[in-house]
Amino acid sequence: MAYSALEPQEVPSRMTGEIVANTAESGRYDAYLPSPCVQNHAANLAFLVDGTLTCVWFGGTMEGMGDISVYMSRLEPGARRWTEPEKMSDDPAKSEQNPLIFTAPDGRVWLLFTSQTSGNQDGAVVKRRMSDDGGKSFGRTEVLCDIPGTFVRQPIIVNSAGDWLLPVFRCIGEAGRRWTGAVDRAAVLISRDQGRTWTMQEVPDSIGAVHMNVVPADGATMVAFYRNRFATNVLRSQSSDAGLSWTAPEAVDLPNNNSSIQAIRMKNGAIAMVYNHSNASMSDARRHSLYDEIESDGGEDNGSTETVASARPAVWGVPRAPLSLAFSTDGGRTFPRRIDLDSGDGYCLSNNSKDSLNREFSYPSIVEDAEGRLHVAYTYFRRAIKYVRLDPPYLENVE
Repeated sequence: MAYSALEPQEVPSRMTGEIVANTAESGRYDAYLPSPCVQNHAANLAFLVDGTLTCVWFGGTMEGMGDISVYMSRLEPGARRWTEPEKMSDDPAKSEQNPLIFTAPDGRVWLLFTSQTSGNQDGAVVKRRMSDDGGKSFGRTEVLCDIPGTFVRQPIIVNSAGDWLLPVFRCIGEAGRRWTGAVDRAAVLISRDQGRTWTMQEVPDSIGAVHMNVVPADGATMVAFYRNRFATNVLRSQSSDAGLSWTAPEAVDLPNNNSSIQAIRMKNGAIAMVYNHSNASMSDARRHSLYDEIESDGGEDNGSTETVASARPAVWGVPRAPLSLAFSTDGGRTFPRRIDLDSGDGYCLSNNSKDSLNREFSYPSIVEDAEGRLHVAYTYFRRAIKYVRLDPPYLENVE
């Protein structure tokens, strides 16, 4: 099943947050989250203890610019409209990106996000804000990880021993060059004291594997899925010690276009993944890098002491469409069932939202509620965050 996308000029007038039934597909409901920003990207969904569904993302004029800040909207239990967004970060000198929400076992709610100057991801650090009232208000901004080039995208997982696992990726610089992503690699920040201190454990042989997404399996077994900087296939690795160490990432049977993925284990045991069913073999569209429309702030000296020579260039510009949902019943080795949630040309050779040049569907997030409904949020043309709810009758028709 495919869903026809709106024309780009239609998006702003419908950014009301109201959830409406999709007339083309029974059991599906859509909304466009309200936002004051011309560009909106990198949504992450999470439930609070009271049942409120939160969505955090970053917005501003263009990814990498100093006016990029984190926003949060809420969908309260039983509500039919997302709330007006709250601005959650506001450092005018930094681009604040890739937010996520985590409710700790003690009930405190964490907001994490990255902070960088211009397009220099190899100088990024991870920051946090804490809430002691269930996510209603948040305290001051603090640095969680000051290792230059550390980026987050996926949720914190608490393993069976009570250790906290924060999957990260290391944006590594190349000598004499601006960051391109060609030598990025995966790691896990591990805390054994409820987030007070962290140690970093790298994933072996993981150059090009980013956006590590940890999914618990059985007992101490966990699997992880990765975005692929070289735009070939989604990658997968496994842990047998509750996420403290990992096998080297290997390809699975889903294409990847060097754009974000997210996966969860559903209550029925299946793994559901949202991603772009696209890779470099399907298109010759290319751009130099993610930030080739933004001038550098003047230096490759971004605080990182690590530089690596790349043997293989990262691939940018492969269309970010369709936005697809796939299911696996064998631990994420194969994904035989798939549907498309949004279709179009996925043009992403420009991040320009002001002139509606970008037409991607990307950076999806997915959660399941107690009733077995799937909630998905994703970037729509970099103009809006689109929300989709899929009820069990809809999912039962997936072939």
